Amino acid sequence: MHRSPEPHFTLPEALKLPSFRLDGKIALVTGAGRGLGAAIAAGFAESGADVVLLGRTREHLDETYAQIRNSGGRATVCPCDVTDDGAIRKAIASLPVLDIVVNNAGTNFPEPFVKVSDDHLDTMLDLNVRAYFVVAQAAVQKMLADPGRKLNGGVVLNISSQMGHVGSPNRTVYCMTKHAIEGLTKAMAVELASQGIRVNSIGPTFADTPLVRRIVDTPEKREFITSRIPMGTLCRVEDIMAAAVYLASPAAAMITGTHLLVDGGWTAQ
Repeated sequence: MHRSPEPHFTLPEALKLPSFRLDGKIALVTGAGRGLGAAIAAGFAESGADVVLLGRTREHLDETYAQIRNSGGRATVCPCDVTDDGAIRKAIASLPVLDIVVNNAGTNFPEPFVKVSDDHLDTMLDLNVRAYFVVAQAAVQKMLADPGRKLNGGVVLNISSQMGHVGSPNRTVYCMTKHAIEGLTKAMAVELASQGIRVNSIGPTFADTPLVRRIVDTPEKREFITSRIPMGTLCRVEDIMAAAVYLASPAAAMITGTHLLVDGGWTAQ
């Protein structure tokens, strides 16, 4: 039986799909030299933002910068250690304007709870928690200094982890730091909503990054990790890139104080 073609669907005139673009926005990404930070920065640039690449290692930042520029994007390099309070506050204050900040720099030292060293404890607390707070505070201060902020909005994205919602062996400190970031995200969101600033977190599962490759360094470890992920594979950096672009865009205008888990179903079990 002959079927007539389906009519082309168009939205009613009163409706318009919100934009997922970031044109005209200035976005700062910490830990932008490699891994998730580099991917998020590239996604922002492809979506039209001017990206400030911040991290400790100039060589790695230059690599991200070259990739963005070669793809037609816009970026600048800002070498800085996020655990240096004075330096990071100065770097953020020196920006002409800031619309989006991504707290991404972090680390992990998987080890049994009873063997956690004071050095590892202090390093993870400083980088995974204290630096997140200082970067977010300096960024929000910069955003609030913009007289048009309430109209233009502002975005803070904290890269957390699925471990901010569950527990896991040999990751007591990491879980503790990521649970702290989830609390920080919610509290900031509630306090800053009336000033037009949205705050959300992204919770990746194990992603295929240099940090994870250092931790998941044997076939047995990789098999154990993927067996816990219902989708059966490590997360791609592109998956986190897409989540970050969405949450930073006008399409997520009513989303604040929540987390977007990109975990392949890990925390659904």
